[in-house]
Amino acid sequence: MSIAGSLFDCFRPHPDRAASLCLMAAGVTLVAGSDEPRPAQRLWAEPRPLVIGHRGYPVIAPENTLPSFRLALTAGVDLVELDYHHSSDGVPIVLHDADLDRTTDAPERWQARKVRAETRTARDLQTLDAGRWFAPGYAGTRLPLLTEALEVIQAQGVTLIERKGGDAITCVQLLQRLDLINRVVVQSFDWAYLRDFHAAEPRQLLGALGPPGSARGRKLTDAEKTLNAAWIEQVEATGARLVVWSQLVTREAVDWAHGRGLKVWVYTINEPPLANALLDLGIDGIITDNPALIWRTLALRAPRREAK
Repeated sequence: MSIAGSLFDCFRPHPDRAASLCLMAAGVTLVAGSDEPRPAQRLWAEPRPLVIGHRGYPVIAPENTLPSFRLALTAGVDLVELDYHHSSDGVPIVLHDADLDRTTDAPERWQARKVRAETRTARDLQTLDAGRWFAPGYAGTRLPLLTEALEVIQAQGVTLIERKGGDAITCVQLLQRLDLINRVVVQSFDWAYLRDFHAAEPRQLLGALGPPGSARGRKLTDAEKTLNAAWIEQVEATGARLVVWSQLVTREAVDWAHGRGLKVWVYTINEPPLANALLDLGIDGIITDNPALIWRTLALRAPRREAK
């Protein structure tokens, strides 16, 4: 069982009530018909930093595939992050890039480059090999449908769903139909998508990814991309309760977010010195390609008990 799953199993009534009060105080709406937080909400309320597997466990398995997700769960991640696009027939399919070149055999199979996922049906997309590019032992691995990925991950953990393409209402209706509201977290760089999602399903815990690369037709500098009070206020306006940012964060910004009842997660951190520096700022979660390395980093930060 994953560490995240073990945490959920050992929650007792009094921690749940405390978590409920914390969530309500922060403005997070619980699912109707229950006064207890669901798994995603419990994780949001955790006082310790979370470890989040970026596209699963991509340093040892092909990213955004079922083997990668299973290995991330075995490593005990708190959440498994994945990305999805829509196929031409409107089916959410797990894939990071807009086109298929980097992580599938589409160029060889279809004799065409830069084929976009949105131009092919889900059935066609699932004929592709999404593992052989990584290692011969993963040959034959398919692009999973979002529903297939959720079935695997949610059996043991919590999914962090990143929308890359597609409308909000399709995802809203899928999560409602599967009773996954607040059993997962949804995030996006597209803050208009988050606003649409929040309007349709205000209970769902959302994360706003940043920083934007440009504003008003101009590329932003690193100084302008650094998390600050103005960015945090814009995140709040989307309905998101999570700020999911690059390493361009400061202690002042993290404190400001906490004061507004938001949590701050940072991506994609794979080096212990950088992870430690960010943890010193008070961040609440690390998205990483190497979960085991980040667990080790956290363990080495823990105060050692005196030998008896």
